[in-house]
Amino acid sequence: MVGHLVRLKLRLLANGLKRSTGQVVLMLLALLYGLGVLVAVTGGLAYVSTQALVLRELVVVVAGAALVLAWCVVPLVAFGVDATMDPARFAPYPIRRVHLLTGLAVSGLVGVPGVLTVLAALGSAILWWREPAALVASLLGAVLAVATCVVGSRALTTALARVVVRRRVRELGAALVLIPMMFVGPAMSGLTTGASRIRAADMTPVVQAVGWTPFGAAWALAPDVASGRWWQALARLVVALATVAVAVLVWDRSLARALVDPPHDVAGRRQRGLGWFARVPASPRGAVLARCLTYWVRDPRYAMAVVAVPIFPVLFAVLGMGSGLVLAAGPLAGFLLGWSISSDISVDGPAFWVHVAAGVRGGADRVGRVLAALVLGVPVVTVMTIAGALFLRRPDAVAPLLGSALGTLTTTLGVSSVASALVVYRVRKAGENPFSTQQGATVPAMLTQLAGWTAVGLLCAPVTVLAVMSVAGHREALGWVTLAVGPALGTALMALGVRLGGRTLDRTAPDLLRRLIAMA
Repeated sequence: MVGHLVRLKLRLLANGLKRSTGQVVLMLLALLYGLGVLVAVTGGLAYVSTQALVLRELVVVVAGAALVLAWCVVPLVAFGVDATMDPARFAPYPIRRVHLLTGLAVSGLVGVPGVLTVLAALGSAILWWREPAALVASLLGAVLAVATCVVGSRALTTALARVVVRRRVRELGAALVLIPMMFVGPAMSGLTTGASRIRAADMTPVVQAVGWTPFGAAWALAPDVASGRWWQALARLVVALATVAVAVLVWDRSLARALVDPPHDVAGRRQRGLGWFARVPASPRGAVLARCLTYWVRDPRYAMAVVAVPIFPVLFAVLGMGSGLVLAAGPLAGFLLGWSISSDISVDGPAFWVHVAAGVRGGADRVGRVLAALVLGVPVVTVMTIAGALFLRRPDAVAPLLGSALGTLTTTLGVSSVASALVVYRVRKAGENPFSTQQGATVPAMLTQLAGWTAVGLLCAPVTVLAVMSVAGHREALGWVTLAVGPALGTALMALGVRLGGRTLDRTAPDLLRRLIAMA
């Protein structure tokens, strides 16, 4: 039965690639990216293998625990990313649960993530090539770690399926996971180039604590053996085995329930009142404002821009990527929030017909969307700017950075108002897998972003130069000038963008709606 399930997974994978050339391209890109990461990780491990035991222990335990944690967390927020072997599909067939568990576990390694995980886990043995006993322990730990990845992932997704099936839960979680994943490369690079600094730091308590968790116990076997901590290694082995056993038990119980009563999405709570519509003026602008504020509050697709704002500067600071990037937290937040409305009409989809049918003027539409972004953007940008400056003990930089941040926010909103009135493209629909890629969206989205970002960069250049001169030269007077010029110039450009975007939308709205319906 295990062989049948593995062959079924391979057949489903092959059939999926045959359906679309885009799927083949995405698979190849994922494979190339994964191989690139694997080569980088292997090279880093080869370098670390020549270092002291404390550094090798730090790398293998922390990185290994992060890998196991990723296997457990990502499927929760990317629910449905690989539903080809959904247990509910096997409910009509008389398959013994033990055979189904084993087959699903083995088939979980079929694919790019599974293969790369196995290779990376086994490749970690290179750290212990000078200690034969530790080398054997590392191979045993790698097997247990891979088992924890697969079984733990399946156990959590099956047990929590009734929770993560809710769209808002998994999409908000996706934003929390996807953004830090973009920093894996810089983190590995910093870990390798900063080996001397890591060696000097006393990370032993952290490593020991992680090594006793279900995520890091298997990876801590080899360091314990290499340092002669045999009883501790035995205890870690018990923790690793118990983790796999508990995960299998949880998966078995959850699978038994899922086969009888599969999880399904439930209707949301009935909301009373008119929400934001009762708090804004009864006008076309007010209606668009209320609808967009509802988007920001209730639509998880907007969560990416919101969650990215505090995560980026925190990661910049933690990874030691330079004080300049931390100081740029405010302007970066302004750009992200301002550009997020460039795809508003694309996110509306066919529902944009309401605007067209109601005869909403383009200017009212642009003003409503911009005001909604400002309601959220101004407080967030202000807080992030002040926090970044105070974190680096540069209170003198608050004024120029705040002027640059507010100017960037308003300028970007103006450019977005024009861009979204010209181009629409495929975006992820509500409820779809957060990690999916829409066919046909790549070229229009890339061209729109390239042109829009270039325009924002050119228009923000004067204020940015003033801010840089003030911060770098500690010129407080110039900082106050930046605080006055930035918002003033940005507001003027935003008003111009809203006016041009409104006129453009009056002309292009029917054609945009036609394209949105065709893409639905």
